[in-house]
Amino acid sequence: MRKIVLFLHQSLDGYCATVDGGLDWIPYNEAFEKYAEKIVKTVGTPMYGRVTYELMKSYWPKVLQDTAASKHDREHAEWLESVEKIVFSTTLMKEDWNNTRVISANVEEEVKKLKEGEGKDLVIFGSPTLARSLMSMDLIDEFRFTVSPVILGQGLTFMRSIENRVNLELLSSEEIKGGMVALHYKIVR
Repeated sequence: MRKIVLFLHQSLDGYCATVDGGLDWIPYNEAFEKYAEKIVKTVGTPMYGRVTYELMKSYWPKVLQDTAASKHDREHAEWLESVEKIVFSTTLMKEDWNNTRVISANVEEEVKKLKEGEGKDLVIFGSPTLARSLMSMDLIDEFRFTVSPVILGQGLTFMRSIENRVNLELLSSEEIKGGMVALHYKIVR
């Protein structure tokens, strides 16, 4: 059985993006790149909400044509091009990026089928609205949060409207050069 893992960047005060969706506050450096590579190796299928999916689709396919792109970025773009991607949306009705599947109905049933499959983890990248929805269905198993050394004061949050207590067990924590902390929790059921 596969796990669903949420991989999300957060500010110290719990925001995962600025009010306008900006992520320029995340300290991206070589140490963080290596940490992210480690996470990607655990991913069998990346999962996105529509907004995050469209951001990814607008950026990563272009990297394959960019001769100035770093080796890391080209490798990541190649991985994204080849891996099966799942996007959850009621407005996006067609697969418009290589190896993409759209789930627009029967979400709980479809996700349970995915979890019953074989392979590496199903990982939600960002996508706070999707994450809240799957949390309300009790379908997320683990969290991988990176906490950046910044207080945004306002913005988008994954935690908004989670109504019930969720007990967690810390699986690991590590400091990433630049002041970021990576936290890995599993949900205790």
